Amino acid sequence: MIDLRSDTVTKPSDAMRKVMYDAEVGDDVYKEDPSVNKLQEMASKITGKEDSLLVSSGTMGNLVSLLTLTNRGEEIILGDKCHVYAWEGSGVSIFGGISMKIIKNNEDGSFDLNELISSINPVDDHKPKTTTISIENTHNQCGGSPLELDFLSEVKKIANKNNLKIHMDGARLFNASIAQNESIENIVKNVDSVTFCLSKGLACPVGSIISGSKGFIDQARRWRKSIGGGMRQAGIIASAGVYALENMVDRLEEDHLNAKRLANGLSNIGEINIDNEYVKTNILRFELSDNINQDQFTRNMKKEGVLFNSEYGAIRMVTNYGVSSKDIEKVKSIVDKVEISHIGDSTIIEINLKKLKIVIDS
Repeated sequence: MIDLRSDTVTKPSDAMRKVMYDAEVGDDVYKEDPSVNKLQEMASKITGKEDSLLVSSGTMGNLVSLLTLTNRGEEIILGDKCHVYAWEGSGVSIFGGISMKIIKNNEDGSFDLNELISSINPVDDHKPKTTTISIENTHNQCGGSPLELDFLSEVKKIANKNNLKIHMDGARLFNASIAQNESIENIVKNVDSVTFCLSKGLACPVGSIISGSKGFIDQARRWRKSIGGGMRQAGIIASAGVYALENMVDRLEEDHLNAKRLANGLSNIGEINIDNEYVKTNILRFELSDNINQDQFTRNMKKEGVLFNSEYGAIRMVTNYGVSSKDIEKVKSIVDKVEISHIGDSTIIEINLKKLKIVIDS
């Protein structure tokens, strides 16, 4: 099975498993786990922040960060397609009593700066105090686009002028770094807190990191404990993270190249609407023409051994550690015999790749 649903489906390599087995451990709640401490020190050095904290997931990392930056009854501003708003179960509202003001994401994951400014509440007893801006980099629902550094700089200027904090959901932050050939430290220099996942493209089985100032992390550690996130012999998890940061970052370029190969091929199909110029990292999103039944297409591809996510009128494919360039070629041969049904027509027609002239560069 070729699994393009997400980079979360990656599995640890034998070498990573060996490191986990041999991990030196202690009690991390007492800050005595040497493997956790090493990982957190590495993360701080990479991000250029004073301190870092291991958490179990990206969702927990975003929740803890926003609870730390924002008080109950205050408000954060974030994009309508961002993960914090759309895919994290309203955690900031449930656990923190935090209001979310939603503004429209642009196609590249940014948002209109004038709309951002106009969304900041004035000092008014009738309105929640605006405290934090939350951004996502790369942006999942916007095709894995990395945010431009100029945009981040402008957001910082607005935040400074209005005494606001900035949190970056950097679940795929290393993909942004590879795509832009920029250091992580340079990308995150304008934010107060940042999370990044170990369990996506870096292929760890579990874990994310929060980085920020020492005072921020001290408070974040309390919030982590409050929501049940304190872990004991977590070095087994952390050692995988150490291995990933040392060995799995540069190979993300392979995922990006595979995504571009796949996008270039799909762009030659008349029934597929994709702008391969927007494929910057390891995520590609596309739509089928109106006469194609998306659900039937997805089912038929699954029968032939290709998995991907199909929802809200679009298809998302994510290249990852478990998908090779040969697999991309295999996807080509599978689509060659896939069946697609027309909406409103019970007749199933076969799509021949020779007619569609799909070419996926090797």
